[in-house]
Amino acid sequence: MAEKTIPLLPCQTIQPVLDFYLALGFEVTFLQKSPNPFAAVERGDIVLQFFGMKKYEPSESYSTCYILTDDVDGLYESFRSGLKAAHGKIPSRGIPRIGPLKDMSYGVRQFLMTDPGGNCIRVGQPISEDFHHRPAPQETFARALHSAALFADSKEDLVGAAKIIDRALGLEDEHPPPLQLVRLLIMRGDVAGRLGDETAAASALERAAAVHLTDEERESVRDDLARLADLTGRP
Repeated sequence: MAEKTIPLLPCQTIQPVLDFYLALGFEVTFLQKSPNPFAAVERGDIVLQFFGMKKYEPSESYSTCYILTDDVDGLYESFRSGLKAAHGKIPSRGIPRIGPLKDMSYGVRQFLMTDPGGNCIRVGQPISEDFHHRPAPQETFARALHSAALFADSKEDLVGAAKIIDRALGLEDEHPPPLQLVRLLIMRGDVAGRLGDETAAASALERAAAVHLTDEERESVRDDLARLADLTGRP
């Protein structure tokens, strides 16, 4: 026997969703405009289907699915390139958007993207045989990074993530080393932008860009620096 699961995801209108996935390199394999809007897209072994709902609100969506791959870095770069070609830039905020690629505390390297229907598509590659959440680090700033990332990406609690970072950066008797400082500031800028606070976002990202790092340190936070480039539009 052979079985296959195909996510069936909602959207307000079909065409913007199809345009998004076409930019990612998918092929439209089925399209029905009436009486009930419905479409299917494929890219290799990835198959997604969508149905239209006029009163559906993408910004309030909880719909999600997970795509497993053995080359998450390659898929990430391919998706980014396709979106940049289609939009002139890589959408990192609002809807649609594509988030940062990073190693998670539960044994996967992944990125999240949100399509025009508000559906969160998680794309990941296992980097461990243990998929349980790792215990939160005890060191102050490592713990803040760990907790803020979970709040921002897993719980979608952006306000909570901002509070965690602000609390860590506001400590008077303890200060983060450069590596942790740049990561905290980039995450804070990202969260602020997603909350619509452009002033706070610009301030945090400017501070992050000004942190001096050695070549070895830059290599160790290359995913974070790639996110900084996306958010500022500067390489």
